[in-house]
Amino acid sequence: MTSAEPSTPARALAGRIALAVEYDGGAYSGWQLQHHADTVQARLEAALGRVAAEPVRVHCAGRTDAGVHAAGQVVHFDTRAERSPRSWVLGTNSNLPDDIAVRWAQAVAPDFHARFSATGRHYRYVILCRPTRSALWRGRAVWTHKTLDLARMRTAGGLLVGRHDFTSFRALACQAKSPVRTLRYLHLERQGDLITLALGADGFLHHMVRNIAGVLMAIGNGEAPVAWTAELLAARNRALGGVTAPPHGLYLTGVDYPADFDLPGDLPGGLPAGGDAAGPPVL
Repeated sequence: MTSAEPSTPARALAGRIALAVEYDGGAYSGWQLQHHADTVQARLEAALGRVAAEPVRVHCAGRTDAGVHAAGQVVHFDTRAERSPRSWVLGTNSNLPDDIAVRWAQAVAPDFHARFSATGRHYRYVILCRPTRSALWRGRAVWTHKTLDLARMRTAGGLLVGRHDFTSFRALACQAKSPVRTLRYLHLERQGDLITLALGADGFLHHMVRNIAGVLMAIGNGEAPVAWTAELLAARNRALGGVTAPPHGLYLTGVDYPADFDLPGDLPGGLPAGGDAAGPPVL
């Protein structure tokens, strides 16, 4: 596969362009444009518009909520402006705040769509498990002073892998037509005081990862039995589910696309295309 890092020789790109974007979502009211609120989409479109010298509308692989981060967001936009990959990347970054950055830019086929062409998405949820809060991980991981039993969490999480109706794990306001998703993997790793939950699926429902994280934390600290995940799947009732875990522990880490689109093989965040079967490193 090819890569379009900033060092790629200059070649003018116009038409439909794909970008990989990373951001710290702490300062924003989510990804999507909103009236009277600062969002990642608004900042990115303004920066791209300055480089293109024309209005730009971007479409993302997955809309993230307020406070949620991304290491591997993918977007596309259409433009008449001809710029080199280096110009799209460096020019856009020079017009973005420090907490948003474009990693690469690449021309794509007219039928590519950042959202609808995606075949899989990958997330991580980071938990800081220690008696005292952290100044350094503030806004980057969810802190709990309670002890979490990783073995219990792994057993419970394994019951979610596969194709299921995830109604009990979706937001009540979720607008997805079907609650059925295939969870391809769920890994839990502990590194020091950090516990990282990594998940990959053909798609995720609104709040699905945060609801899974909340349920697994309740199981890990002994508030609920290991079988609770299976019981929730069978119940298909969000009202019976656990507390939605806070947004600032969540990261969109990668998006899968068919090989025909020839996107860069190394996705932002150090994830190989196709997910992270070996378990997540420290972020």
